[in-house]
Amino acid sequence: MVRLFIDADSLPSRQSDIVLRRILNKEYEAWFVADRSVPSVLRAIEEDKKRRRAKFRDTLTREEARKIGSGIHMVVVESGSNSADDRIVEISSAPALAITHDIPLSERLIEKGLIVIDDRGNTLTKENIRARMSERENNARFREMGFFEDRSKRFDEKIIREFSAAFDKALNILEKNQ
Repeated sequence: MVRLFIDADSLPSRQSDIVLRRILNKEYEAWFVADRSVPSVLRAIEEDKKRRRAKFRDTLTREEARKIGSGIHMVVVESGSNSADDRIVEISSAPALAITHDIPLSERLIEKGLIVIDDRGNTLTKENIRARMSERENNARFREMGFFEDRSKRFDEKIIREFSAAFDKALNILEKNQ
């Protein structure tokens, strides 16, 4: 079974919609972790339950069918520095895919053997995570000194396509290794 761990605090809604559609179509197991409930995830959980239960409509009683849950999980943690990150690291294990924009969290998940992509379609690996961590630290220093203004590139259609392609590629790798 393909498993996903999503840093729901940092995933933009368009990327979240892509992820949820694929999860529902393939019935993957997924954990969305955030310091608040995400309405689109809660709706997807209900839809997933209905789809999974429908397969057994003719063979199970209503009470038995209600015991069939969703493969999608909304994990709400207390607000605080790194609480969602720590929970993702705690509950995840390889083989799995993680989606996060958080570079330190990415590094921790890569160390656990997970495939990690960010919200812009970049695949983070053992080979490139050190450079990303260094870049992050340097940018933080420049901001502290007032030399650098954080100007993130907008999420245009090209970035959405790149995210979708990276997501599909990672899922294909996981499916082949099942």
